Amino acid sequence: MVWCVRLVVVVLVLVGANPLHAVQVDEILPDPVLEARAREISHELRCMVCQNQSIDDSEAPLARDLRLLVRERLKSGDSDNQVLDYMVARYGEFVLLKPRLSWHTAILWGAPLAILLAGLFAIGFSVLRRPAGSPLAEPAALSEAERQKLSAIAPPDAGNEQRFTARET
Repeated sequence: MVWCVRLVVVVLVLVGANPLHAVQVDEILPDPVLEARAREISHELRCMVCQNQSIDDSEAPLARDLRLLVRERLKSGDSDNQVLDYMVARYGEFVLLKPRLSWHTAILWGAPLAILLAGLFAIGFSVLRRPAGSPLAEPAALSEAERQKLSAIAPPDAGNEQRFTARET
């Protein structure tokens, strides 16, 4: 019964937990529509310090500066794409958590598919190379010296003796 109560408490805590954002109170825009757009853009931009977090989730000072820059651009009337283009022009494609599909990122997008196809080709080639219907190689029978060593290690009983003699034929 106690474990059931503990399980319910853990599930409620996990379900009720909201993700924490590093956005400070002084960064939040008074207009809720602009703030929602800023949050959406911030989720798409990488923190250059943390490198695997969005600027919305990072507490690094550079991430704060980038969040403020996004909000300034939105207040000045830029569209979402204009803000993203500005950030890419200033910091490069690396600032995007999901890089755009272009010629210089084609390897990034195509490599997983190429590796998958190469693996499937290798598996198919190895299956086709194997002769159809060929039985697996039978294990070699024990020599007399090996049989004596085995008998010294484990004394033969009826089951072992049958196993040894069945392989000889």
